Amino acid sequence: MAAAFFVVRATVADPTKRAAFGKWYQNEHLPDAVKSFGVKKAWRFWSVTEPAIHQAMYQFDDEASLDRAVKGEDMKRLVADFNRDWPEVTRTRETLVLAQEFLG
Repeated sequence: MAAAFFVVRATVADPTKRAAFGKWYQNEHLPDAVKSFGVKKAWRFWSVTEPAIHQAMYQFDDEASLDRAVKGEDMKRLVADFNRDWPEVTRTRETLVLAQEFLG
């Protein structure tokens, strides 16, 4: 079974709020999401080309485990927490399935 990935792309339009958002995501949201989803790996990124863009990626063992996570009660709580703490930050979500891995 192929690994599956859940990607959340957030736009933090106000540059004065980016540091606080990054700290909240690092210390609160990412650890909570990792534990809630039961994933082994997660990444966070700030875009160099578009400084307002923050992206988080969570790696799941397979598509079925990702599907269970995004349809579960923990996901509803995580979304509610995000909306409560960062109502002005818009975001999109995407699910991906690994098509190929190349190690050079």
